[in-house]
This record gives sequence, structure tokens and C-alpha cells, in this order.
Amino acid sequence: MKKQTVCKLLFAILLVVGIALDQLTKFLAAEHLRPIVSLPLWKGVLHLTYVENRGAAFGMLADSRWVFMVVSTLALSALIVYFYFFVRRHTYLATVALGMIGAGGIGNMIDRIALGYVVDFIDFTLINFAVFNLADSLVCVGAGLLVLAILVEPKRKEGKDDPSL
Repeated sequence: MKKQTVCKLLFAILLVVGIALDQLTKFLAAEHLRPIVSLPLWKGVLHLTYVENRGAAFGMLADSRWVFMVVSTLALSALIVYFYFFVRRHTYLATVALGMIGAGGIGNMIDRIALGYVVDFIDFTLINFAVFNLADSLVCVGAGLLVLAILVEPKRKEGKDDPSL
């Protein structure tokens, strides 16, 4: 199977699985945490805390739903178009990174459209960090992997791809 085909399939699988897991965890958080608000898994370190985030990252710009939806839609569309048109230039690591970023972005977009807010529930209380969700984690880890892929990607001559990648 050609590398381009494998990358496209891997990207699609990551999108579907990432979105499904994100939506499942948010559904479970809403079902089980909303009534009790917070559940300490490790008291003072890690809690599951139900939060309705109406802003951007860490609750910034609350109640600017339409701005986030437009910007997110444009960014996600650009990511997907870029990936499919330039897939032959990507390593598998870059494919995984872009798939994670896309899944996280779409997962949070689904919440914004369907609910008007994003469900957050992972509360790392040890350092008083913002409450976040699986989609946020996918975007952050995917961004880190993308930086790594860019740093370690072998240099290629203009117009030539390395078939071993």
C-alpha cells in the first residue's frame, strides 16, 4: 500500500476514534459528574470536575461562541485541506499529529454547536490548572508531536520525496 494511502487512512481513523472518545468522555462527565460537580481521584492532585466552558482556552473570551465557531471552522477546514493536498510530504508522525489536532478541534466544535459550551472535566488541582477535556489534550499533544515531526523530519530535496517515510 502506498504511503499516501496509509497516511490518509491513519488520519481518518484518528479523526473518527478521537472524536468518538472525546464525545463519549464528555457524555459520561455530563451524566455522572454534573449532579455531584467534582469527584477526587487523588485528593488535592487530580479530580474529575464538571465545568461548562463558554470561552476559549481556559475560559478566555467567554460568550464569544460565534467567533470561536467561525475561526475553528476555518482552521479545521484549512488543516484538512492542507493534509489531503500535501499528504505525500508528511511523515507518519506528522500524520498522527494532524489527526489528533483535527479530532480535538472537531470534538470541541461539536460541543459548541450542539450545546453552546464545551464540557470540561479533567481537573489537575495540584497546580491549580484550568479544567480541560480529552479534545484539549488531543490538540496539545498533537501540536507537540507536530513540532517534533518538523524538527526531526529529514531534509528533502525540492520536488523529491523519501519513499522510506
